[in-house]
Amino acid sequence: MANLKQIRKRIASVKSTQKITRAMKMVAAARLRRAQENITNLRPYALQTLELLSSVAARAGDEEIHPLLARRDPKRVMLVVLTSDRGLAGAFNANINKAAYRFINQLKEKESEVLLCTIGRKGYDFLRRRNIPIQKNFRDIYQKVDSEKGREIGTTVIQAYSENKLDAVYLVYNEFKSAISQKVVMEQLLPITPMEGIDAASSIDFIYEPNKRALLDTLLPMYVHGEIFRALLESIASEHGARMTAMDNATTNAGEMIDKLTLKLNRARQAAITKELMEIIGGAEALKG
Repeated sequence: MANLKQIRKRIASVKSTQKITRAMKMVAAARLRRAQENITNLRPYALQTLELLSSVAARAGDEEIHPLLARRDPKRVMLVVLTSDRGLAGAFNANINKAAYRFINQLKEKESEVLLCTIGRKGYDFLRRRNIPIQKNFRDIYQKVDSEKGREIGTTVIQAYSENKLDAVYLVYNEFKSAISQKVVMEQLLPITPMEGIDAASSIDFIYEPNKRALLDTLLPMYVHGEIFRALLESIASEHGARMTAMDNATTNAGEMIDKLTLKLNRARQAAITKELMEIIGGAEALKG
């Protein structure tokens, strides 16, 4: 039977851990509400931007093809992998890392050269441990996420693609569905694929100033920056949701463990009392004899 002091110490330790996990759950829930509002507000903007550029690109014609729309044989492919800087978020980072690693191996089987751009320490550490060269690592992105961070990352990617250093760029991130559900997304960022169903011949054209190409030069990079910014917000909301769920489960498990340890303590204490009574009764009987 375990020592009573050891059991009491274990219960106190689990209770302290439970307080921490409960506090982390509350913090994650508060942050999730803000992150959910941000991503909900941004999604319509991203959709409307894609519809607009699809409409303009459909009328641009092949003779005015923009570099960010040009399709090439994917010999050099970049993956932009979004993970978090911290753990304690369930399978949030593991799912992203596994999906990215599988996709890297698939590309290598097709004899494509894979370049990596990591956002978040967990993805960087995971890929580096597997001796996969990382072209660019963005640090401290999540300390203050705004549209300028999306522009900074997007500018780096667009420059490499426009100079024909890349043939395709993919975003790998967790898309926020709900507090308990996140979906790993492998999204092609470049070349930009216009929405289907846009028929230039059946639509009314516009007057462009100064011209279509100048509009695309502004609209397409803006869309790339916006998509990266949206992916950052999706990842943040997913992280807070995953952490809230993980801490809720940890708090519940800690409560169950405390109940089991309390039952074990009561049994040990009862056994100790019974043993003392047996010794007293045995001593009394010995004195009678």
